[in-house]
Amino acid sequence: MSRSLRIVQTAAMAGAVALVLAACGGGGDGGGEETAGDGDGEGSAEALVVGTLLPQTGSLSQLGPPEIAGVDLAVEEINGAGGVLGADVSVEHTDSSDADNAAVATQSVQTLLGANVPVIIGAASSQVTLNVIDDVVGAEVVQISPANTATDLSGYSEFFFRTAPPDSVQGSALGNLILGDGHLNLGILVFNEAYGTGLRDVVQGVVEEGGGTVTYGTAGQEFSPTEQNYAAIVGEVLATNPDAITILAFTTQTPLIIAELVNAGWDMANTYFVDGNLTQFGTEFEPGTLEGAQGTLPGAFPTEDFQARLLEIDDGLTDFSYAAEAYDATMLAALAAVRGGGTDGPTIQENMAAVSGADGGTECTGFEECAGLLDDGEDIAYQAVSGAGPFNENNDPSSANIGIYLFDAENMYSFQRAEFGEVPTE
Repeated sequence: MSRSLRIVQTAAMAGAVALVLAACGGGGDGGGEETAGDGDGEGSAEALVVGTLLPQTGSLSQLGPPEIAGVDLAVEEINGAGGVLGADVSVEHTDSSDADNAAVATQSVQTLLGANVPVIIGAASSQVTLNVIDDVVGAEVVQISPANTATDLSGYSEFFFRTAPPDSVQGSALGNLILGDGHLNLGILVFNEAYGTGLRDVVQGVVEEGGGTVTYGTAGQEFSPTEQNYAAIVGEVLATNPDAITILAFTTQTPLIIAELVNAGWDMANTYFVDGNLTQFGTEFEPGTLEGAQGTLPGAFPTEDFQARLLEIDDGLTDFSYAAEAYDATMLAALAAVRGGGTDGPTIQENMAAVSGADGGTECTGFEECAGLLDDGEDIAYQAVSGAGPFNENNDPSSANIGIYLFDAENMYSFQRAEFGEVPTE
């Protein structure tokens, strides 16, 4: 399969950052060298270059492959339909790593800004975004995260958007799932990072409003993201006699926590995971270890057709988390450029809400159909593959689905159902 994708990969090694250029770097003003058409707007009409800041290494590296595949699939389909303003879209991939390796994302952002990309898809980690967002939006580059859920990012900047809902939605779904299963005494194992504490606050509010009690994990009872020994922490939560435990952490910490819970005799069927640590553990644990445990993940479950298209991009995918949101982010940026007649950051920013359907418009699917309607002078309402609603005043999705997943005896999770939720703006 031929794709002209320019890739920049970064890796952290012994505290330093090494940049590996897999193909030619970007250049020229506005993010590209090839001139597209004049467009109808006043912005740059150079060929659109999409930058990505997604985890190839670090504690969220399991999210990197599906997110990158989502971007690459969107770019392939856009170019197959004639590109943006008459020119092919290209992409520069960089590594975000995680908050414990902050220098990686910082260097990646500088690389992308140096290449004059007008839009960056990423990061996956909310804390990574908080570390770099001021540099990105300060350069009037549009940043669209397919996976940031921290409530602190709602309305952060007019140049920041996300296609995943804030944790007000996932937290509500998780809290109600726990209560619906009959649990009233919840222990929360949460790491001290914006993602974890923000999600904890929402879950705690829902559980307490529903008549339950958070026995452990309230403010001041977080653990460090760099913690390596969880025996004492697990002992503390179990001493409060919870009837359910939710783990709000990433995949770096979670297997160690699971091992301690199992050693302590905890019934893992009463354990709840979230998007940061919902992964196919498989043979990492003995068969039956996680049977009956559940987890939540923002977004609609990918259709068989969408999964098949992703597998044509990366046939090694075993997980599709946030692939749809990354695909939608890329599509929305391209459609915003078409609507505005320019590929520069300010033009894309000005048109993002409109193409998402925030002001109404004709519903459309995919780039070819939506761009055709724009060329005909119509307003559009792009129908997100993820099921997310149009952007609200905070540049968050106005509504979204939260998937509920169940682990089987092989420690593999499968989709059970989706819960729909509106995103509050206050």
